[in-house]
Amino acid sequence: MKLPVFVVDAFTAKAFGGNPAAVCLLENKLDEDMHQKIAREMNLSETAFIRKLHPTDNFTQSSCFGLRWFTPAREVPLCGHATLASAAVLFNKIKNVNNVLTFVTLSGELKARRAEDSIILDLPLYPAHPQDFHEVEDLIKTAIGDTRVQDIRYSPDTRKLLVRLSDTYKRSFLENLKVNTQDLPQVENTGKVKGLILTLKGEPGEQTQAFDFYSRYFAPWVGLAEDPVTGSAHAVLSSYWSEQLGKKDMHAFQCSRRGGELEISLRPDGRVDIRGGTAVVLEGTLTA
Repeated sequence: MKLPVFVVDAFTAKAFGGNPAAVCLLENKLDEDMHQKIAREMNLSETAFIRKLHPTDNFTQSSCFGLRWFTPAREVPLCGHATLASAAVLFNKIKNVNNVLTFVTLSGELKARRAEDSIILDLPLYPAHPQDFHEVEDLIKTAIGDTRVQDIRYSPDTRKLLVRLSDTYKRSFLENLKVNTQDLPQVENTGKVKGLILTLKGEPGEQTQAFDFYSRYFAPWVGLAEDPVTGSAHAVLSSYWSEQLGKKDMHAFQCSRRGGELEISLRPDGRVDIRGGTAVVLEGTLTA
């Protein structure tokens, strides 16, 4: 078996930034367990598998494809950066002729459209509801110790816990914060939480480029200690920070070591457009 495979850095304008994802193009149906084996071999936060929906489809002319995402440990229901990477492969490497691509996924239909030197993803917008601190106190204390917390929200649709740090902290604090992810699956083992978002309000009057909010994302429950840039987390963050800031258009930065920028626009239909750049850093053939 030979599969075309690409590695794409997503939510970045240059190679070796943002979040890398592997993208595999499936000409034929793949054995179910092979998806996980390939994802484990690629050993990136996510490996995306693009598949044809009909025998007459082709990757250059067709505009609608199936899409699945796997971490090295398991399949996940939504991955923004690997969707961005998949669209970049089809648009920029396969030379797909369409301006809009539709992906049929576990999270419904997702669209990606060309936008000058970037790609815009149309993602669901997930609300996050107030969460009682005492119910998640052990999780938070294990993860960040006595770090001051300003707000806690929970997204039942994504099973992500959003923890807003005190506005007294600066970006550098979030960037340098040591987060204990190793013990989290033992502390929270009910299945309620599958991802931890730490977020911080942007700093007014910054000398560098202004951002409305910052974040970091951790998902040891699905085999990811820290994810560099996370589209699905921003489907939750966008809802929260739009409410807090009274804005529909926002500029976000995920403060991982690699870092990534996201342009966000909330839509009237209750979804969110997330715009980001990409860089294809590897292309080849996977042989199994």
